[in-house]
Amino acid sequence: MRSFEYAAPVTVPDALSRSGEGAAYLAGGTTLVDLMKLNVVRPERVVDINALPLTGVGFDGQRLRMGALERMSDVATHPAVATEYPVLREALLHSASPQLRNMASIGGNLLQRTRCGYFRDTAMPCNKREPGSGCPAQQGQNRGHAILGTSDSCVATHPSDACVALVALDASVELAGPEGERTVRLDDFYRLPGDTPHVENALAPGELLAAVEVPHLPWARNSAYVKVRDRAAYEFAVVSVAAALDLRDGVVADVRLAAGGVGTKPWRLTAVEDALRGRELTEETADEAAARSADGARPLAHNAFKIPLLRRTLTHVLLRLGGRS
Repeated sequence: MRSFEYAAPVTVPDALSRSGEGAAYLAGGTTLVDLMKLNVVRPERVVDINALPLTGVGFDGQRLRMGALERMSDVATHPAVATEYPVLREALLHSASPQLRNMASIGGNLLQRTRCGYFRDTAMPCNKREPGSGCPAQQGQNRGHAILGTSDSCVATHPSDACVALVALDASVELAGPEGERTVRLDDFYRLPGDTPHVENALAPGELLAAVEVPHLPWARNSAYVKVRDRAAYEFAVVSVAAALDLRDGVVADVRLAAGGVGTKPWRLTAVEDALRGRELTEETADEAAARSADGARPLAHNAFKIPLLRRTLTHVLLRLGGRS
C-alpha cells in the first residue's frame, strides 16, 4: 500500500471540498481497505466520512429513508425494514458475515467493487482496473461471471445482495456534490460496461452518496430474497432472486423482480414481471414467465448453467410467495 493523505471532515460541504481527482471516500472500509492493500486502487487522499450526519433509518408510511452511513446490520434489524420490506432484510442478512455487516455501511455496500479475480489480481490485465488492457475472463475461468449486460470489454458481476433487493423495490439514491444535490433511480445509477467498464455508476467527480430511499409498496410485505451459493455462509451469489408479489384471488396483480450473480449490475427482470401481471399464478405460468429471465444472455464457456438455475430459482421464489411451494 502506498502512502496517502488522510482527512476526516465533519460536514458534507467540508467532505466535498476535499474530494476530487485522486481522492476516495472511506466509510466502513470493508471494500476500500482491501483494494488498497492489493494495490488495485491507490488513492492519493482518503476522506474519512464517518463523522458526517448521514445516518438514521426512517419510515413515514410513504417511503423508507436510510442514511448512507447507516450500518448494514442496523438497517437489517430496523422494525420497518423487517415488517415492510422483508426482501431487503433477507438480502442484508445474506451478505458477508455478522462482523462485516456491523462495519459496512449501506452506501458502501451499494458502491462496492466487483469480486472478479482478474480485477483483484494486479498481475493480470483488466479493463475495469486499467482501461484498454483486456479482459482475460472472456477466455479464462469464468464460472462466476455475468451472462447479462456483458460486453467484449467486461463480464464481471456486481457483488451486492442488498442492491438486488433495492433495485426490485424501485429504490433511489440521493447524491450530494459540488454542484448540489440530485436523486437518481438506483436501476439507472449503475452503468453497463460497454466500452468503458471502469465507469461503474452515475457518480460525478467528487459526488457523495448521501441516502437511499425506497417507496412504500404495502404488498412488499410478501417478499423474499433467495441466494444460491457454493457454500452456506460468507459467499457471493452464483444466482440470487429478489421478489415481491401482490397476489389477489390467485391472480398476479403486481410483482417486482430482480436477479443477482448473473448481471454486470443488479438485473431488473421486467420481461418476467410483464409476463406475470394479470395471470393466475400456477407452476406452469410461473415457469413460463421465468423463461424470460435470461433474455439476451451471453453465456461463456463455464457459466451457461446460470440460465436454467436462474429460471428454476425464480419459479421457486414465485411459488413460495404465492403459497404454492
